[in-house]
Amino acid sequence: MPDGSPSPPPPPGVPEERLAADGWTLQEHRAEALVELPAAEVLGHTLVYEDGRLRAAVREATGGRIDRMWRYFFATRLTFRPPLPPGVGPAMVFPAVARAAESAFADELEGRGFRDVSRGRRERVRVDTGERARLRRYTATLDDGDAGIQLDVAGWLGVWTHDGFRVAGGAYPATPLGALLHSDEVGPDPNECRDELLDLIRAVS
Repeated sequence: MPDGSPSPPPPPGVPEERLAADGWTLQEHRAEALVELPAAEVLGHTLVYEDGRLRAAVREATGGRIDRMWRYFFATRLTFRPPLPPGVGPAMVFPAVARAAESAFADELEGRGFRDVSRGRRERVRVDTGERARLRRYTATLDDGDAGIQLDVAGWLGVWTHDGFRVAGGAYPATPLGALLHSDEVGPDPNECRDELLDLIRAVS
């Protein structure tokens, strides 16, 4: 940010030891202005992790021919500049923040090479810090003719209030990669990917 600008928010809390033990690697660490609301600017501090083991397994299975991010997880801590005025609580701006986050997530999926991004059902889930997050499911496709890849992709996005706001989510292959690459050793199962992503979202603080 330019000199004189307020400091970005601290990074969100994530289960770092678990991520490292399961082969997730930090790929992006950014602090930036995200969106303009009528009365304030929303600042975000984001951490993005990739499943490095899965990427390496696919790269090895294809002799280096296919090397890309297959699944990822991110967490963002949001604050407002200027702070919300007295009498304006997070619940009052939650709908606007959630809409902006959902739109940004769809754009991010497209930016990572996924197509036909579609927003699905919403549901509620309690996160580890005790609040209830609003979850939304996404679907998309990955169609890379040069690499011979065509598969479905699923994603989830969670938004909730906790000392400001937290936004967390990610995406994963909804088609078993082992079948796609004709290898029994390339995993994991899409249901396992979903469960792990939702657990990571709930663990953000």
